[in-house]
Amino acid sequence: MGNSWIFRNRANLVVVLAVIFGIIWMIDGSFKFMPGTADTVVQSIQSAGQSLPALAPWFSLWYGMAIQNPIFWVELIGTLEILLGIALVLGFMKKTTYVLGMVLSLFIWAVPEAFGGPYGSGSTDIGTGIIYAIVFAALILINAGYGPSRLSVDYCLEKRVSWWRKVAEFSPAGSAKGKTQKQH
Repeated sequence: MGNSWIFRNRANLVVVLAVIFGIIWMIDGSFKFMPGTADTVVQSIQSAGQSLPALAPWFSLWYGMAIQNPIFWVELIGTLEILLGIALVLGFMKKTTYVLGMVLSLFIWAVPEAFGGPYGSGSTDIGTGIIYAIVFAALILINAGYGPSRLSVDYCLEKRVSWWRKVAEFSPAGSAKGKTQKQH
């Protein structure tokens, strides 16, 4: 097992995974700037409140805020998604990026995706937001195990800025760093 190509290149493959995930986020964020997206999101929030009566107060709260200025909210989410994608591609502030990405994914899942609902006989999907949150959780675990990658902005900054590791990495100082340098 230790001689397989995947095993030998696992640290670099994690970087490729994060880059692909970042590109997906940038594409998804750019869709938020397309005409009509704001109306679609507002309608989906309103529909969710009607389809899930037990959660109607939750969706009414968000519908009330979204209807005030739907373009602002949709473009804000789009901008956050694009910035998140850029941070993933560059390997920038991974600790913060992964946590905020998980929170944003759960927010998207809980509001416009209506927790993957409406649940009924025709429901076939639990929504992408929850899956994205799980991917971010996996990236957190991988980062904690492997430490910084040489193929990231964080790696370069950590050499120059002593405190950068605290905002960029989950692994304690020194524990995964030596292991990572050997693997890359």
